[in-house]
Order: sequence, then C-alpha cells, then structure tokens
Amino acid sequence: METVLEGEEKKVAQNLAEKTVFSVLLALSFTHLLNDTIQSIIPAIYPMVKDSLHLSFSQVGLITLTFQLSASILQPLVGMYTDKRPQPYSLAIGMTFTLMGLLCLAFVHSFPMVLVSVALIGIGSAVFHPEASRLAYMASGGQHGMAQSLFQVGGNTGSSLGPLLAAAIIVPLGQTHIAWFSIVALIAIVVMLRISKWYLNNTHRIKPKKAKLQVETIKLSKGRVIFALFILMILIFSKYFYMASLTSYYTFYLIDKFNVSVQSAQVYLFIFLFAIAAGTFIGGPVGDRIGRKYVIWISILGVAPFALLMPHANLFWTAILSVFIGVILSSAFSAILVYAQELVPGKVGMIAGLFFGFAFGMAGVGSALLGQLADRTSINYVYQVCAYLPLIGLLTGFLPNIERKKKA
Repeated sequence: METVLEGEEKKVAQNLAEKTVFSVLLALSFTHLLNDTIQSIIPAIYPMVKDSLHLSFSQVGLITLTFQLSASILQPLVGMYTDKRPQPYSLAIGMTFTLMGLLCLAFVHSFPMVLVSVALIGIGSAVFHPEASRLAYMASGGQHGMAQSLFQVGGNTGSSLGPLLAAAIIVPLGQTHIAWFSIVALIAIVVMLRISKWYLNNTHRIKPKKAKLQVETIKLSKGRVIFALFILMILIFSKYFYMASLTSYYTFYLIDKFNVSVQSAQVYLFIFLFAIAAGTFIGGPVGDRIGRKYVIWISILGVAPFALLMPHANLFWTAILSVFIGVILSSAFSAILVYAQELVPGKVGMIAGLFFGFAFGMAGVGSALLGQLADRTSINYVYQVCAYLPLIGLLTGFLPNIERKKKA
C-alpha cells in the first residue's frame, strides 16, 4: 500500500514539475523589459550624441556595431558553457555590467569612451539573453513557443519604452540624466536574484528524460540540420539588417524627410517599437499550433509589400506602415529560435546564444554599413535599398517540415 502511495506521490510531483511556471515566465519577461529598456536608450540618444560630439553617420553606426558585437560574440560562448555548467546567478552578474556601462554613458564626453560604455552594456546583454532563454525553456512546461514569445514580448516592450523615456527625460534634461536609469538596472538585479533561487532548485528541468528524447528527436541527417541552420541564419540576416535601418536611423529619416523635431521623431520610433512588442506574442503560440515554418513564412516575407511602400509614403502613412511592419516582423524570432532548438535537441543554451548573438551581430554590422551608405548617398536612399531585404524570406521554402517528421 505504501509503495502505491509513494508511486502516486512521485507521479503528482512529476506532473507539477512539468507544468508551465507562469510566475517565472512573467518575472523573466519583466527583467527582459528592464534590460531592453536600458539597451534601447543607446539608439534613442543618437541624435543628441551626434550633435554634441559632432559625429558622422559612420561613427553612429560604429556605436551600434560596438554594442552589438560585444553582445553577439560572447552569447554563443556563454550558452555553450552554461549548457554544461548552469550558472543560476549569472543574470544578476550580467546586469551589473549593464549598470556600469549605463553610468559611464551618462558622463562620457568623447567618442572612444562612448564605445567603451556601450561595450559594457553589450557584455551584460551577452550574459542575459542565453541564460534567460534557457530559463524560459525550463519554465515552459512543453509550451516552448509560448514561453519564448512571452519572454520576447517583455524585451520588445522595453525596446519601445526606451525612446519614449529618452524623449521625456534625456533629450530635454541632458546626457547626465541617463544615470537615472541605473534605478531600472538595480530593480532588475533584485528580481533576477529571486529568479536565480528558482533556477538553482530546478536545473533538472533542462535535462529531458531519455525515453521522451527518443520520441522528440528529429530524424534529419547532420547535413540537412546544418543546411537548415544556415537558412535560418540568412533569414536572421534579412530581419535584423532591415531592423537596423529602422531602429538606428528611423529618427534621422523622419527628421530629414519630413522635418519633424527630435522629440516627435522619438515618438514615431516608439510607435514602431511598440508595434513590435504588440506583435511579438503572436509567433510563439501560433507556431505551437500551426507549425513554426508557416510563421516564419508570414513574418518575414509578409513584411515585403509594406517595406517596399514605405520610402514613397507621406508622414501619416509612414507611421501606419511602420505599425504593420512591426507587428508582422516581430513574430519571426521566437519561431526561428524554437525551430532551431528543435533541430538540435539538448543544446538549448548554445542555440539561444548562437541565434541571439548572430541577431545582435547582424544588427550591428547592418547599422555600421548602412551608416556608411547614408554618408555616401542619403538616408532616403538607405530606406529604398533596405525595402527589398524582406524578399529574402522566400528562402523559407528550403526549410524541412520538422513538425511533420516529428509526427511520423
């Protein structure tokens, strides 16, 4: 009798362990919001820094490149290391680097020190994203797409708030008031320390049972897996090169073409970034239901008509088109990330680090190259060229239908 009861107790405990832990997912989403609010201050202050330090568009692009490369290069390494040795308190350590970079950025008065400041913020991001993505996977209860989307929606909401807060606080009051955002970093550290305690007690969740792994492992050859990852990387290139044109240079584009003020341009940037946040949650849950490949098709290729129209629109329709672009494009990353994690089971941290890192890297390289193109031609020409990037989404047709293979 006792043996039967013990067996039932273990079964109940196992079922509880496999359930989605929404408190952890919401806490992760909140810390992602705080983390990306801080990061989004960097492009939001570009017009002010460009004027005060007399920078060219190429130098503005180098600021983004430095930030994105410091984030992207380390992320796969962090993911690979923590796949083998989980580090429950790494989130708070990463945010400490972000805090230092934020305080430096508030008081620097030279271009090289701006680069040092954003590099420190980038290092904090490199530690945060792969580990937080792993935690979302652990707390998902099998709803991986939903968990990643909930995690992403926090980050994208934070990215949309940065320009609005910059327009309200930093632009009118000055660069030193960036230091007020250190309060945001401190709040994030406190929440991260609480999440770390749950992480410490639940590392077993990241290790799937052997029997379950045999059912879920995708039977593709190594060559096909590598080819599929390569296609996903090209799609990331398409998405983030195009995103770089909007996040780094959208304010300059609006100021140059429509003669709006810096603060008005920040509000339009907020509208675009908020549309991204609003659309982020769609990709994961829909991908869980209909398949991630279909979501990738829609989210990247579906942006093309709106992107092609934007360079020819007036201010009102530019704002409207930016909303459609943000909502549609934002669903791509969660679907791509979970699709890749299903291609390579058991390497959650490494894949998260690789794709977050590559995304950040492409955004940085894209920003630097587009800055040079803007210096040599015009900011309007940059948007005419970038409008064709979403057409690369046609390559989605080469991805294998892994959902069908899993059912076979």
